Amino acid sequence: MSEQIPPSPIASGPLRQQYIYTLGMTGTSLSVPIALSLLEQKAKETLSPAAFDYVAGGASGEDTVRANREAFYRWRIVPRMLRDVSQRDLTVELFGALLPAPVILGPVGVQNILHKDADFASARAASALGLPFTLSTASSRSIEEVAAASDSAGSGVRWFQLYWGRNPELTASMLQRAGRAGYKALVVTLDTSMLAWRERDLQHAYLPFILGQGLANYFSDPVFRGLLPQPPEENPAAAIQLWGTLFSNTALTWRDISFLREHTSLPILLKGILHPEDAAHALDAGVDGLIVSNHGGRQVDGAIATLDALPAIVRKVNGRVPVLLDGGIRRGADIFKALALGARAVLLGRLYTWGLALAGEQGVRDVVLNLLADFDLTLALSGHTSCRVLDAAALSDSR
Repeated sequence: MSEQIPPSPIASGPLRQQYIYTLGMTGTSLSVPIALSLLEQKAKETLSPAAFDYVAGGASGEDTVRANREAFYRWRIVPRMLRDVSQRDLTVELFGALLPAPVILGPVGVQNILHKDADFASARAASALGLPFTLSTASSRSIEEVAAASDSAGSGVRWFQLYWGRNPELTASMLQRAGRAGYKALVVTLDTSMLAWRERDLQHAYLPFILGQGLANYFSDPVFRGLLPQPPEENPAAAIQLWGTLFSNTALTWRDISFLREHTSLPILLKGILHPEDAAHALDAGVDGLIVSNHGGRQVDGAIATLDALPAIVRKVNGRVPVLLDGGIRRGADIFKALALGARAVLLGRLYTWGLALAGEQGVRDVVLNLLADFDLTLALSGHTSCRVLDAAALSDSR
């Protein structure tokens, strides 16, 4: 039986529209622009050029960033008529929890460069909506601090994302901390054993980590601190240097997945799967879920778009574990298409961070609520009432 979560303040699409129009009649508006082009532009105006480019940018020529969006354009929705769509159900079950919508806030590191409340704001916004928030290993606030902020705001459903580093004791420590702090799933990012050639960051000569940003989970970890002659607070330069020697682990293989299971009882999802054979390896390793992702186009320039990779991976998995999609989600139609092609849910990244940059917690909430209203309307106007009934028959391939 699914774990029941408290009612979420996620309004239907028509009610969200009514709320926005009512605000307009009183001379007020949402905390963020509704048009996504304006949302991103306002975020760009708010942030420093280096911070904006760090989030917005991708690998090399950013072909993969574009490909993620273009893949959605190639699939067209085929609406059906005269179906009773007066009642819709956006809920989805994941790992024993019934979520109010098929959306997870994905891991985004160094959120303090976007807003002073950083991960606290994003975690609270997700918790208030009953949606999972995924804390990055490279977060600006610690595992335990974000857990407390999440629990204070609502359901407190949260996942922990692992950058699997070079020190096994440090990795085990972080996994154990996440378990003790009440995180419900482990997301293991496989595609970032080293950082790609990112022209925007290199042009600015900007990497937040070498400034000590995004290292809260390292600086607060007892294993990491035990490797230092002085605490990070007393000698941050030495702590940053140590992090640089531990972050990257290019020697990992499929055989190492067993290490994770030895040190956590949480469901394990592998993020970065793009090839059906890797999906098969993951199933053989006994993981609990897959996330089809190319890191938002930030790692391999010219890589396959995530939506293009999704159908073959769904066929290979054949229902054995949930398959989620990450990359390029910006509108309700994108969620619709991903679910129709077999994803159980989708992850958001850049989209919600622009709301964070502009208005903190309320900005994140408004961006997500607008997206879900758009999805609800797309679902209904296409003649469907539930996420669970969507399949490829709802789409046409325009290629």
